Amino acid sequence: MKIVLCCAGGFSTTMLMDSMKKTVHESTKLKDEDFKFVAVPVDILQSEAEDCDVLVVGPQIAHRMDYIHPIIDPYKIPHVIVDKDTYGKMDGATVLKMALIARKKADMSK
Repeated sequence: MKIVLCCAGGFSTTMLMDSMKKTVHESTKLKDEDFKFVAVPVDILQSEAEDCDVLVVGPQIAHRMDYIHPIIDPYKIPHVIVDKDTYGKMDGATVLKMALIARKKADMSK
């Protein structure tokens, strides 16, 4: 599963991505090889959209969903917008759970 994390510049999202990777690595149910994480600035999201399974949007760019939807909607990519508190805590476990739920809901609606 490819999870793309998208924010304004990429630095804080890279920290969140590392927290999500750690969650997968320490899990007894999830496997590292089943996940690919990519952190990108919103301006280059298009380059990662084609094979993206779920998009994680940082709270600092939630106002840019009008720019993001035309990129992800043709691929039917589910997305989650991380709230500022979860993002501020760099709570990778919660964000990973949100992403997995979004993907599962998208799969069930097919």
